[in-house]
Amino acid sequence: MEHESRSQHVLSYGFLTGIFAALMVLTATTIIVSRIELGFFNVVVALSVASAKASLVIFFFMHLKYENRTLKTMVLLAFILLAICIGFTFFDVGPRT
Repeated sequence: MEHESRSQHVLSYGFLTGIFAALMVLTATTIIVSRIELGFFNVVVALSVASAKASLVIFFFMHLKYENRTLKTMVLLAFILLAICIGFTFFDVGPRT
């Protein structure tokens, strides 16, 4: 008989409210920065803020923080490949702006 030991990670409402507040602040940051003309850096700032928001959601709401190293490595690899693909797109789009 196989025993599956799954530990539950219960996060407090206060902690989750703090994560939600951080997401709202980052959303407001996205809106404010979108109204400021930074040239090509608008895209860099927007992607940085979006990455921070995605990291908060993935680590805490999807509980990746409590998973094993293999799964964390696979998710990191997927993000690195996505970043490479987006980066190659900017080689074409960047000189046009």
